[in-house]
Amino acid sequence: MRNEQIILYENLRACSYTPFYLAQIMGLFEEEGVNIHLKLSPSPPETAQGLIEGRADVSFGGPMRVLMHHNEAIATNNSCPLVCFGQVVARDPFILIGRTPNLNFSFHDLVGPSVGVAIDVPTPWMTLQDDLSRAGIDPASINRAKDASMRENTLAFKKGSLDIVQVFEPYAEELIEAGGHIWHSFSARGDIAFTTFYSTKDFVAKQRSTCKSLIRAMNKSLRKLHETPELEIANIIGPKYFPELKVSSYENIIRRYKMAGLWSQTTALPADAFVRLKASLLSGGLIQEDISYNIVIDQDLSDPEKA
Repeated sequence: MRNEQIILYENLRACSYTPFYLAQIMGLFEEEGVNIHLKLSPSPPETAQGLIEGRADVSFGGPMRVLMHHNEAIATNNSCPLVCFGQVVARDPFILIGRTPNLNFSFHDLVGPSVGVAIDVPTPWMTLQDDLSRAGIDPASINRAKDASMRENTLAFKKGSLDIVQVFEPYAEELIEAGGHIWHSFSARGDIAFTTFYSTKDFVAKQRSTCKSLIRAMNKSLRKLHETPELEIANIIGPKYFPELKVSSYENIIRRYKMAGLWSQTTALPADAFVRLKASLLSGGLIQEDISYNIVIDQDLSDPEKA
């Protein structure tokens, strides 16, 4: 029987997406009857629009983007065609890096120093401002640097023009190797449904067996990732997906993310993780509508027992 062919949008290149790269490079999707053409999206905002307009079939990325589309649809009395399934990155992969050790970090430590916030995608600032508010701090009171990419903020930190930066991997590892210190890992917030598959409802309805194949492959990948030494995973993935990164650096990143509980044990997507994400987006004003779990998430499709 001929494998199904699909275009899978890669939202952006990131170490947090390691389980997807592992599934691709080990042929786990093919084992489940799907041939993947992995295509890098022109930009994170384009990812969802590309699915809607048929330039790709499925993407991996944040339910944040799907919530934004549902929010806009409600505001304009339209329907949103997007739906998420299968949690893979369970927790927030962003990290605060400071210049000196800070073993007793408090969000109050961010009041005063210059802080470079990650603006490459909206979620990092949304979750940070929510944490600040919950700590009794007005997000507007921090000395937030002029908006710049994580790459630019990493370089600015190295040059000494920023005191603290919010980045994900591999930028955090790069700064640690340059003498920076981890102040806070946002994974400590708990599961937040950070990354799933998502597609159009039409594709999911017509190609449900294909979507179940993706779920089976991803559960295999997650098991392999959790059972395999970090160095082995780094050697499998690194040369193809992160050729500029030393294998030892990627090994450190995988170990750090594993210890943080970043990656799900299975693709099941619990409602409380979704609610935690939604709360931060509502708090930051990125969305205004309290959109229910069942509208955004296909729970049945996410369940590994039903795939």
